[in-house]
Amino acid sequence: MPPTIDFATLSLQDALDLAVLIEEEAKERYDEFAEQLKIHHTPEAAQFFISMAGNEAKHGADLQMRRHAIFGEAPRRVSRAMLWDVEAPDYDQSRMFMSARQAMEVALECEIKAHDFFADALAYVRDPDVRTLFEELRSEEMEHQELVKSVMARLPASDEIDADGFADDPVAH
Repeated sequence: MPPTIDFATLSLQDALDLAVLIEEEAKERYDEFAEQLKIHHTPEAAQFFISMAGNEAKHGADLQMRRHAIFGEAPRRVSRAMLWDVEAPDYDQSRMFMSARQAMEVALECEIKAHDFFADALAYVRDPDVRTLFEELRSEEMEHQELVKSVMARLPASDEIDADGFADDPVAH
């Protein structure tokens, strides 16, 4: 069982490290999904996951720079083992023949999940600097939700992919 996070005693350094780890985990999962969807010839969904991986990488890099500016090279006291799918999509959410809309629905769920993580943690956070950071991160997750929704709004109402169109033709034995 992974170690749990004690939000009541979380320092700002630890909170920043957790936030960076959350972004790294989400980026890696989006990269994995993009690769899977490239293989299955669904480039629109793959491209959306590539863009989400880029967004997560940028957000993680910004948080890492902020952490480094305050705490320098101080070693991390938290690890990825303390997290699981805080913002990353669940492994079973990637499907063969995913449409761009379906990919965006997955991303929207992830942004909601990340928002809820920070919102729920705030009930336990005592450190005012950690509270401010988590409030900021919660707010950013709301902005990310709105971004995904705005992209989804530009898609056709139904862009489902017909998996039968990818089925192999029967072959003689």
